Amino acid sequence: MILEALGSALLGLALAWATAHRLAHRLPSRTLVLATGVGGALMGAFIAHTALGPGSSPMTLAGALIVSAALLSLLLRPDRRLRRRQVTA
Repeated sequence: MILEALGSALLGLALAWATAHRLAHRLPSRTLVLATGVGGALMGAFIAHTALGPGSSPMTLAGALIVSAALLSLLLRPDRRLRRRQVTA
């Protein structure tokens, strides 16, 4: 259980770091992104471990990765370059 929690926290941190590095212009502060990645991964690991039971570490880590990615996607802001101008009549 401890190794699953540590592994999921490291996965969440790696995902959050990669997201913050790649999409820095569309995200809030780096501290919030890193904390959300780790927290989401730990929450996902807890949910997956509770649902699947002990002995399914790969699926627990997959659940951690999915929840972490979902929470990180909620932090994204729209890109200003993709907005269309509003035409007033």
